[in-house]
Amino acid sequence: MEDKLIVQHNFLYSSGRQKAQSSEHYFPDHALGIMLSGESQYFSNDGTFSMNEGAVCLMRRNQLFKKFKKAGPNGEPPSLISIFLDQDALNRYAMENDIPKQNVYKGEAMIDLTGNQFLRAFFESLMPYINQPNKFSSKIAELKTYEAIELLLQADDAFQYFLFDFHEPHKIDLETYMNHHYKYNIPLSSFAKLTGRSLSTFKRDFSKIFDTTPEKWLQQKRLEQAHYLISKRKQRPSDVYLEVGFENLSHFSFTFKKLFGLTPSELQNS
Repeated sequence: MEDKLIVQHNFLYSSGRQKAQSSEHYFPDHALGIMLSGESQYFSNDGTFSMNEGAVCLMRRNQLFKKFKKAGPNGEPPSLISIFLDQDALNRYAMENDIPKQNVYKGEAMIDLTGNQFLRAFFESLMPYINQPNKFSSKIAELKTYEAIELLLQADDAFQYFLFDFHEPHKIDLETYMNHHYKYNIPLSSFAKLTGRSLSTFKRDFSKIFDTTPEKWLQQKRLEQAHYLISKRKQRPSDVYLEVGFENLSHFSFTFKKLFGLTPSELQNS
C-alpha cells in the first residue's frame, strides 16, 4: 500500500504502509489529531505516549518527538487526521474573544482526549473531505479551526493556558540541551528556535562551546552513540541508525567506517 498524504491549509490526512515505520517530528504549532487506524507511539525525553485506533490527542507546540507507527492488530495500515493550531489563528481568536495573555504553560506536552465525544464528532465531520479535498476551502478550514479551539476550551478551562501562551522559547543552556537532544534529526534552524536563538547566534554559541560546527559535532556524537549501542548493547545496525538520528543506512555505514575503520556490521560480528 502506498503512502497517502493530503494537506489542506492547516489540516493533514495521512495513511501509511502496513509495515512499521519510524520518523522524527518537530511540532512548531499545537496539533490536535485522531488515530483512525493502526497504532503510533511518540517518544520524547519526557516519556512515551501511545495512540491506538480511535485515540484523540492534543500535542504541545515546540516539541521534539520520535514517532513509531505500525499496522493495527488486524493488519489495517496506520492513518490519522491532524489539525495544526498555529499562532496566527490563536492570536486572532484571542483578540476577537478578549482572552488575555497567559503565563508560561508548564503542563504536559501530550494530552489524551479520547473520551471527549464532541472532539470525536468534530473529526467525523472532516471525513468527507478526505475523498473530496477540493471542497475543503480556506473559509471552511478557518471555521473548523475555530470550532476545534471552542471545543477544547469547553473541555477544560486549563486549555486556555495551553493554547494562549504565546511566549517563545527563551535562551537556554545550549550544551545541556544538545547533549540531551542530539539524536533528533531536525534542521539546525529548529534547534536554534528551541534553544531561544537565531540561526546565526546558535552557530556562533555552538562554536564557542563545542569548538566545532554543529554539523560535525552532531555526526560525531551520533556515531559514537551508535558504536556504543552495537558494541556494548549488542543492537543491530539496522535498528541503531534511525535511533541515533541517521536517515539512510548506507550513509550511516559509510560515515561509521570512515570514523572507526570498520562498518557497523563488521563491529557487530567482531
